[in-house]
Amino acid sequence: MNEIIVFAVLGLSLIFFVWGKIRYDLVALFALLILAILGLIPYEKVFLGFGHPAVITVAAVLIVSKSLESSGLVNLIVRIMDRVGSNLTLQVASMSGIVALLSGFMNNVGALAIFIPVAIQIARKNDYPPSLVLMPIAFSSLLGGMTTLIGTPPNIIIAAFRTTNEVPAFDMFDFAPVGAGLAIAGLIFISLVGWRLLPTRRAKQSGEDLFQIKNYITEVRVTADSDLISKNIQQLTNNKDIDVKVLGILRNKERIHAPGPYHMFKEDDILILESGTEDLKELVSNFELEMVGHEDFIESAKDKSKIIITEGIIQANSPLVGQTAANLHMRSRFDVNLLALSRGDRTIIKRIDHEVFRSGDVLMLQMRDEQLSETLDEMKCLPLASRSLDIGKPKQTLLAIGIFVTAIISAVAGWLPVEIAFTLAAMAMVLFRILPLKDFYTSIDWPVIVLLAAMIPVGEAFETSGAAATVTKLMLVYSDIFPAWSMLLVIMLTTMLLSALINNAATVVLMAPIGLQIAYSMELSADPFLMSIAVGASSSFLTPIGHQSNTLVMGPGGYRFSDYMKPGLPLTLLVLALGVPLILWIWPL
Repeated sequence: MNEIIVFAVLGLSLIFFVWGKIRYDLVALFALLILAILGLIPYEKVFLGFGHPAVITVAAVLIVSKSLESSGLVNLIVRIMDRVGSNLTLQVASMSGIVALLSGFMNNVGALAIFIPVAIQIARKNDYPPSLVLMPIAFSSLLGGMTTLIGTPPNIIIAAFRTTNEVPAFDMFDFAPVGAGLAIAGLIFISLVGWRLLPTRRAKQSGEDLFQIKNYITEVRVTADSDLISKNIQQLTNNKDIDVKVLGILRNKERIHAPGPYHMFKEDDILILESGTEDLKELVSNFELEMVGHEDFIESAKDKSKIIITEGIIQANSPLVGQTAANLHMRSRFDVNLLALSRGDRTIIKRIDHEVFRSGDVLMLQMRDEQLSETLDEMKCLPLASRSLDIGKPKQTLLAIGIFVTAIISAVAGWLPVEIAFTLAAMAMVLFRILPLKDFYTSIDWPVIVLLAAMIPVGEAFETSGAAATVTKLMLVYSDIFPAWSMLLVIMLTTMLLSALINNAATVVLMAPIGLQIAYSMELSADPFLMSIAVGASSSFLTPIGHQSNTLVMGPGGYRFSDYMKPGLPLTLLVLALGVPLILWIWPL
């Protein structure tokens, strides 16, 4: 009976994970509490996951990663890009290589976040669409995370699971022989072939644009002097100089959804439009329209010359996710004006102030220049502007590197457990003022922490209830017919498919007990099975929802869901083909 309950709870959790309407940390908490109420997890063990070494290590690594970012280390390395030249293959290779290298030693999403504006500016400078380079560097951040213990949370979790076999956890560089080999092969594929499989989507470009979003959803008001009055939608959309789509009209507080081609415009109509940035600029100028709230915001400023328009990507840990501009009271809370919204799949059907924000959405915001960095940081939006790239102070950079290297040496040499070494490093970053105290807690991706802390006891219930053993028996049905190494292939592929749909940390928590059970049943070493799961969890190349890195580039790259399959599927097959032989060579059965 207990086994059936666990399967039911996990099945529902997987459905909600894939559905995505309820954030994954809340889904994990619900699963934890339901299993506790039903007696499958003792009450005294429900919240022990928050003190698990893997959870503490992930939190500490996130803080240290943010400190390295603040110190200017990453932007110092970016200067190398100026020497690469204009060859697109070399640019993709160099950017992908640097992102992969950094992702091995800091949070891979953090490394990618720094490089997105850099990649966009380089693309603009060399006159090619950012879509050719953004997905390659996102995939490179995943490949780089495979190489070390701290490169990605799944590796930290896998290391902890190894202790259940009464052997020490994996060390810092135990992942490197397999991870580095796969990362190098993956980078070669991305640099020579992968970027060529991506769509070339080019919008009209102005000298002021820092990047190209295929289309924004925005709202404009028809003024009394507008030339649109008494004209219809067909007359507007037939204009060959401006590419714009009218999604709806708000008239006298009533919404006209998908108006027909002969619908006439009237004064004070609010038009809900889909257009590119340059087309929007021409439309507003040529027909004397005004962006909703645009002039009001400027009039409220004392120094109107310091009002700027900038863009930012909503990150996964943003307080905006799951909220709307209206219920957040965005203007009064953050002192910003939301002008437009862009989303990769463009399924926006409401007014933008009532549209629920998602991770990866690109916002066009109006704000005061001096508040740019602080406001976007508070909103957890990745700024896409050159002035947001803080070079940092050389002394801070050297000190941050020193603290980081000391933490790694302490962990590798066995002087301190990795969770203690990196917690001390995180505290040192704050004490030496490399990281502002206010960023100590905000740099932690709390939804991931809660997810891990909740899923660890759930994973234990999955094992103790007998559910893991049942899955293992099903997977071992043909083990006598096929060679033992084929089970590694099955485990890796299953992990890849799961991580394409749900958070890879949750995938590892579910798959690790199964991998261990198979190893015990076949009387084989558990290490190659655990390594197969680690590799599979870091190979979320098939969808934009499997990993935050993929989601982060969807908006600015103008990608569709299906675009990820084009380079993602061959890269997945490459990892499968090389991963199993590499694992068997380094970690024999």
